[in-house]
Amino acid sequence: MSYDVILVDDEVHLRTACSQAFELAGISVASFDSAESALDAIDRNHPGVVVTDVKMAGMGGLQLLTAALERDPQLPVILITGHGDIAMAVQAIKDGAYDFLEKPFASERLVEITRRALDLRRLVIENRSLRDALDTGDALERSVVGRSPEMVQLRGLIESYAATDADILIHGETGTGKELVARSLHDLSERAGKRFVALNCAALPENIVESEFFGHVAGAFTGAMSAREGKFEYANGGTLFLDEIESMPLDLQSQLLRVLQERKIVRLGANEEIPVDIRIIAATKEDLGSASDAGRFRADLFFRLNVLSLEIPPLRARRDDIPLLFAHFLEQFAMRFKRDVEAASPVHHAELMAREWRGNVRELQNVAMRFALGFGLEADNQQAPDPAGAGQRLADQVNAFERDVIRRTLDANAGRLKPTYEQLGVSRKTLYEKIRKHGLSAETDEAAE
Repeated sequence: MSYDVILVDDEVHLRTACSQAFELAGISVASFDSAESALDAIDRNHPGVVVTDVKMAGMGGLQLLTAALERDPQLPVILITGHGDIAMAVQAIKDGAYDFLEKPFASERLVEITRRALDLRRLVIENRSLRDALDTGDALERSVVGRSPEMVQLRGLIESYAATDADILIHGETGTGKELVARSLHDLSERAGKRFVALNCAALPENIVESEFFGHVAGAFTGAMSAREGKFEYANGGTLFLDEIESMPLDLQSQLLRVLQERKIVRLGANEEIPVDIRIIAATKEDLGSASDAGRFRADLFFRLNVLSLEIPPLRARRDDIPLLFAHFLEQFAMRFKRDVEAASPVHHAELMAREWRGNVRELQNVAMRFALGFGLEADNQQAPDPAGAGQRLADQVNAFERDVIRRTLDANAGRLKPTYEQLGVSRKTLYEKIRKHGLSAETDEAAE
C-alpha cells in the first residue's frame, strides 16, 4: 500500500502526534522509528513525501535526506528541527530539502506544508507518467499521440489500412493532424522507402494546377521552356497526399477520377500515357457527401475515394489527451530551443482542458511553443505591460500585485523572512523563489532569528 507521508522520528510522542494530525486531515501516513527502517519504503515510484526529524539515533535526518534524494532527486523531504538547527536546515534546503519545521510547531502548519509538498509530488508523478507514455510507446504512438479511446481506435485503423495499399479518404477539422495521419499510413506501408509527396489543393493557382498535378511538355503553354514532371510522376512508387481536396476544380476532379481508375497520366500538351504506381490519400475538412449533393464535388470521385476512410476527432472531443499532447510538444520544443522547459502544473492542465481549441492540435502546439519560450499560457504574448495597470493582461497584474504585497510585508518585518512567510502563509522555499523572481531583497540570516 502506498502512503501520502513517510514519517520518521525516534520519539514516540512526536511520531504519534504527527500521525494523528495527518490522519485527522485525511492524509495517509506510515510511521517509522528509524531512518534505516524507512529506507525500504522510499523509491522513485513513491507517490508521497517524507517527513523526518533531523536528530535521531543511528542514521539522522540529513543522511536520510541524502539517501532519499539519491533515489529520487524530486522527492519532497520535510525536515523537523530544533531551534539550534536553523542554520543547518537552511543549508539543507539549498541541498534539496523541500522545507523544514522548527520545534515546537502547530499541527496545522505541518499539514499545510505537507499538502503543498504533496501537490508538487503529484505534479512530478503525473509528468513522469506522461513522459513514460511518450517514451514507451511504439513509433505510431509517439507520432499519433493520445490515450483516449478515439485515438486508440484511430491508430488501430491506421495500422490496418496501411497494409492494404488502397486509396484512403481522411476527414477532420483544420489542425487535427490529417497530414500526420497520412504520413503514418505511408510510413507503415510497403511504400515507406519511396516518396511521400504532399500537395495542398487549395494553395494552387488555377492556371498551373493541371501542370502541377500531371506535368507538361516543352511548349505546352507560354513560359513552358522545358518539360516538367508533375506530382503524380514525382510520387511514383510512393504516396501522394492531396490535402483540402474539396478545393479541387470540378474539371480536374474528372481527370483525378480517371487516374484513380487507370493509374495512368498524360502530361499537359502530350498524348503519351505514363503509368504511375502511387497510393492516393486525400484529406478534407468538409462533408464531401453533402458537397457532392450540392454539386460542388463529383459524386463518383467521392465514392471512389470513400472506400476506406478515417475520421480524426477534434481536440475538444478528446480532452483527456491534452496533458499528454502538451507534454509531447514541450519535449519537442525543449530540444529545438536547447533550453530547460518548465513542466506544466495541474493548474495549467485544467486551464488547457477548459479551452475551446477551435484550431485543434495545431493551436495547442502553438500554445506549447509560447509556454516553452517563457510566455505562459496567455494567448496574446505581444502586448507590452502597461505601467499604469490599465490594459495589462491578468497575469501581469497578478505578478505586479504579488510583488507589491511581498515588498510591503518585508518592509513591515524589517526584511526578516520568518515573520514574512508566516504572515503570507507560504513556505520558506516559496518565499525565497518569489523574492528572486521579483528582484526583491531581504534579510537571509535565519540563524539569527
